[in-house]
Amino acid sequence: QVQLVESGGGPVETGESLILSCSTSGGEFGSDAIGWFHQAPGKEREYLTAMSGTDGRTYIEEFVKGRFTMSGDKAKETIYLQMNNLKPEDTAVYHCGTVTGYGGSSWTFGVWGQGTLVTVSS
Repeated sequence: QVQLVESGGGPVETGESLILSCSTSGGEFGSDAIGWFHQAPGKEREYLTAMSGTDGRTYIEEFVKGRFTMSGDKAKETIYLQMNNLKPEDTAVYHCGTVTGYGGSSWTFGVWGQGTLVTVSS
């Protein structure tokens, strides 16, 4: 079964940037769609972005479009989440995972990692 390990989180200030990494193993990288979501304490999960396993195209939710970018490195079996102009409301645990559906009400994650905490101070 595929395993995912997120890294790169930490404390930052408003307006700063951060790159999160998601290392995958135990599966064929790119065979499934893969994506990111975050969850703040006491709040519901928010889906962020996904990358198609078929053609590598990315989908990004409107509320982070222009600030967050997803990319992948097949050789390293790793995906990345570049986050720019971070805001306090971006504070959350960020998870990567396999995706079986994305966009609108279709978001469905299969397997996801433990997450990495991002804290944005004002």
